[in-house]
Parts: sequence; structure tokens; C-alpha cells
Amino acid sequence: MHTLQNTLYVMTPHAYAHLENATVRIDVEREKRLQVPLHHLAGLVTFGNVMVSPALMHRLADEGKSLVLLDEHGRFKARLEGAVSGNILLRQAQHKAANDPAATLEHARACVAGKLRNSRVNLQRGAREAADPAEAAQLTRGADNLAASLRAAASATTLDELRGVEGEAARGYFSALNLIVKPQARTAFALNGRTRRPPLDRFNALLSFLYAMLMNDCRSALEAVGLDPQLGFLHAVRPGRAALALDLQEEFRSILADRLALTLINRGQLGADDFETREGGAVSLGEKARRAVVTAWQERKQEEVTHPLLESKMPIGLLPMIQARFMARTIRGEMESYLPYLAK
Repeated sequence: MHTLQNTLYVMTPHAYAHLENATVRIDVEREKRLQVPLHHLAGLVTFGNVMVSPALMHRLADEGKSLVLLDEHGRFKARLEGAVSGNILLRQAQHKAANDPAATLEHARACVAGKLRNSRVNLQRGAREAADPAEAAQLTRGADNLAASLRAAASATTLDELRGVEGEAARGYFSALNLIVKPQARTAFALNGRTRRPPLDRFNALLSFLYAMLMNDCRSALEAVGLDPQLGFLHAVRPGRAALALDLQEEFRSILADRLALTLINRGQLGADDFETREGGAVSLGEKARRAVVTAWQERKQEEVTHPLLESKMPIGLLPMIQARFMARTIRGEMESYLPYLAK
């Protein structure tokens, strides 16, 4: 079993991350702000104008730890990593499966099923906790619609048909999320459909930020088990796109990112003033808010859940690694089909 190592997020503008013996040291204006043993870290993520020493880059590469560069708003810019050491036989099997239409459809269907099932759990939870009976009924109808989408996905015969089912279900789901936001926060956090590149409202800006961190965790998990994160099944292959990481991310979006976003909003940990609107209508998290979200994300990953297949408790942050292993076993033919993580 892997231990859950921390990812170090460096967000202070003009900070300098460098190697000092076997530690990562963070300086701001030539003063030490933080020092962390390298062996405690799974990787380093920087936001915006953060400097990283060449010596630290080399050490991270040598030890198989990633360095991810995001812009100040959390959008992905680049990823630095050492030589690929993935299992070549596993990657050959992955390419073979990706070139087999039937295998591709089966893998993609499992990803969609995990996403729809976990999204439905979110709406069912919202319905149980809703104070207004009419809103509870709307959320229940949304959950029922996702159940119908699950049945439609199971009978889809082409990737295009499956993607159409997933897209329609996602539109209904995001519409229903507005009803899970507490009434006093709905004006500030109205979700006007899913918008990205750029997000056009505060809720979307928060989701995009959380999805970026989740994507990094999913990609790292796939690389750790030897899979090629660029070669997916549900998501089309494009240059520079981590399609398989996007596939793996789908089952976790609602239960990790969406649920955390709702918690931060409903508990008043984020407010309207924590966001910035730029020319053209793009919305992003302010610096203080980004720190609060990263802290909440790290704390959430330490919480324990019981994996339904393994029947053992583990930190939430380990789930992408466990599911990446299941994905690898399925591609190798050791499991009949991929079984996504299903939340309660």
C-alpha cells in the first residue's frame, strides 16, 4: 500500500524554491518561510511567478517527483518530469486496447458510469438535506434523470452516443447544483452552466481550480502505475492533452471537487470578495482564497473512507492511485472490466 505523500503548493509571488541538503526550502525576499524534507513530498506545484532552482529540478527528476507549473489562476502551464519508466508491456496493452473499438467503448462506458453514479449521489444527498420540499423534489428528479442516463450509457453502442449521454447528463447535473448552495449564497455563487477557459462566474472559477489539482493527482497516479496518461478512451487523443487522466478524473469530480466546493461555499469559507473579475468577464480566485482552497484540498485528501471493493479504510487522497491500479489490471486482462470508485 502506498503511503499518502503531500504535494507542496507554492503560491507566494516571487518565492524561491531550492534544494538545501535533503530538503526543499522556500524563501521569500531572501527569508526562509518553509523547509520540508524531500522524502515527505510527492511533488511540487507552483502558481504564477515562482522561481525554482535548477538543482531542485534535477533532484525532483532523479527521484521521480513531478514539478507542475500553473499560472496565478491555477490553469495548467507545464509539467516537468524525469525519464519515463512506465512498464512498456503495459503501455503496449494500453495502445492495443485504445485501437480496439469494442475495448475503447467498454473502458469509456465505465468512466461515464462512475461519473454519473457519483454525481447522482451528490444530488441525492442534497435532496435529503434540503430545507425546502419543492427544492428537495427538484433534486430528486435530477437524481432520477441521472439514473436514466446511467441506463442510456449502458446501452450506448458508439463513443459519440456515449459522449452525448454524458454531456446531456452533465448539463442537468450542473443546473441542479445551484439548489445545493444555501439560499443566502446563491446570488454570489450562481452556477450558469459549466464554463471554462475562462470561467465566467465564481462557482465555475472554484470548480476549475479544484479540477486542476485533481487532474494533477490523477495524472501522477497513472504515471506511478506505468500507464500513459496521454492515451485515453472516453476523451479524444489530442497533442498535449492528458486524455487518460481526464478519464480517471471523471469518477472523482463530483465527490472530491464538487462536494468540497459546496462545503466551502455553504460554510461561508469563501465569499464574493474572494474572487476577481477581469476584463472580458473571466473570474478567478484571489490569492488569499487560493491558499484557503489548497489548504482545504489537502485536509480533504487526509480524510478516510472505506473502499467498497477492497473493504479497507484509506485516505481519500489515495483513491486515484488505487483506481489507476485497477485500470492497469483491466488493461492487462487481470480484471474482466474496470470498476470505478463508487461513493456512498
